[in-house]
Amino acid sequence: MKYMSHRFFSVLPVLALGVASVRGDNPGAPQPIPVQPVPAVVAPGAAPAPTVPQGPSPKIVFQTPSFDFGKARTGDTLKHTFIYTNTGDAVLEVSNVRPGCGCTTAGEWTKKVEPGKTGMIPIQVAINANWPAGPIVKVVNVDSNDRSQPSVQLQVKGNVWKPIDLNPAYAILNIPADLPSASTVVRITSNLEEPIKLETPHVTNPVYTLALKETKPGKEFEMTVTAHAPITNGQGTITIKTSSTNSPEISLTAWANVQPAIAVIPPVLTLPQAPLGTRAMPTVTIQNNGTNLLKLTDAAISGMPGLENVSVNVEEPTPGKLFTVKVGFPEGFVIPAGQHIELSMKSSHPQYPLIKVPVNQIPGPAHPISPVTPVKPPTPATSSAIPLPPPVHAATAATAGK
Repeated sequence: MKYMSHRFFSVLPVLALGVASVRGDNPGAPQPIPVQPVPAVVAPGAAPAPTVPQGPSPKIVFQTPSFDFGKARTGDTLKHTFIYTNTGDAVLEVSNVRPGCGCTTAGEWTKKVEPGKTGMIPIQVAINANWPAGPIVKVVNVDSNDRSQPSVQLQVKGNVWKPIDLNPAYAILNIPADLPSASTVVRITSNLEEPIKLETPHVTNPVYTLALKETKPGKEFEMTVTAHAPITNGQGTITIKTSSTNSPEISLTAWANVQPAIAVIPPVLTLPQAPLGTRAMPTVTIQNNGTNLLKLTDAAISGMPGLENVSVNVEEPTPGKLFTVKVGFPEGFVIPAGQHIELSMKSSHPQYPLIKVPVNQIPGPAHPISPVTPVKPPTPATSSAIPLPPPVHAATAATAGK
């Protein structure tokens, strides 16, 4: 027991010295190394924490970033001025105002705003006369030197209202190849409180005939638009005068087109670069625009030898009306220069008994020119070669001749 007490009191001075060193009571003791903060680890895919601006910074705050104009008529021009305040402690600079479409424009806005002051951005939206009735939303992006939000999005929204609405807004007609005409119906609805009357409609193109009837007195009407073949110019403008002072005349555009009897899409098949790196299977779509059902037979690829490995498969998503022809070309397939191949099939249509689709291929890379082997210089004569006679001088030759 005495021995343990002795050891215990011997340790006390050491502990006291350690406490004094930690507290800084001992000037000669080494000071603890400060612990550096460890940066936060962001998980992969997670959004980084927002950067807090350092030092003086401007801040843009809008009173109302969204403006609802309520109900507007087609042809109107809507104007609104957005007010913003610089709630920061540095000068705010609005560098750009970017409307989202051509019908929305920005006027001259306040470029620089001191802290605590306000600025203005005037916006104008032109409601085109061809816009359909219903809700609309237009966006405007505002760029500034606010580091916390360099770009702010504003909205202008509302509801487009037409005194007299047309549905559809355009009359579009596709005439089948074997029919003399085609028709469509345009519904006319009055949104006015008082009943209206419509006069006889007129059209600028004589290929059209028009028929108007009233389905709900003073409120709803139907106009049948009919186009007659042959058609060289299918565009026309239809106008109707009304009894309303809010909308004294309504108009719409009509288009008519005579469809081909058989449409082949694409008209030409183009294969990737030769030789094919992998198997290719292009598809040809054949649309029957006539009223009679169509039959296709004997589909095949022809034009050169070696086409036995090319497959042709015909499917009918809509029997007699829509066909898909899938052509399979094997890996390594090449159409040699000067050769021409085509996809062909027989048709039951009297005007098109044979349908042909040419097949082309992107040429492969040109063959590189082989390098010319340099000619080695002649090997010098060795000691085993026959020695040449020594040269004969002129004086010696003269003496020898005497």
